[in-house]
Amino acid sequence: MTILATKRISTAIRFSLHQSVFYRKVNPLIVLYLYMQPVIFFDGLCNLCNGAVQFTIQRDKNNIFRFASLQSEYAAEKITPFNISPENLDSFILLEDGKVYLRSTAALRVARKLNGLWPLLYGFIIVPPFIRNAVYNYIAKNRYKWFGKQESCWVPTPELKSKFLG
Repeated sequence: MTILATKRISTAIRFSLHQSVFYRKVNPLIVLYLYMQPVIFFDGLCNLCNGAVQFTIQRDKNNIFRFASLQSEYAAEKITPFNISPENLDSFILLEDGKVYLRSTAALRVARKLNGLWPLLYGFIIVPPFIRNAVYNYIAKNRYKWFGKQESCWVPTPELKSKFLG
């Protein structure tokens, strides 16, 4: 971890602690842990995307990922600094270790951390991104036609609520 990243995390912990009414009761290690967890941003209206989120949750036995809809204020706050518009709903976005990964690269990085044989898919990372993303973009362009669209964002069950941000 670089000095700059350490400084950002330290600032984030101080900010988080001072913004909380219960700042004396918050363990800084918990804040640091939550700050460093990868976040998957997805189109909350897309049936395929919601299915992918539920698929990931079922195979994320180590509780690695957090999730946020691209339609949320949280997404706007977190991905706008990377010059990504939250209105661009055709992308699967992974925010991990202060870096943003898009489309097929994001999906492969997520698969790498799932349980079972899914990490083997990460081997496709050697395929050039323009080829991987061509397939991704074709599916993304047709996802509403093939899988449908919801009128409102999917609401997680109370047990899963802690995995969702924003």
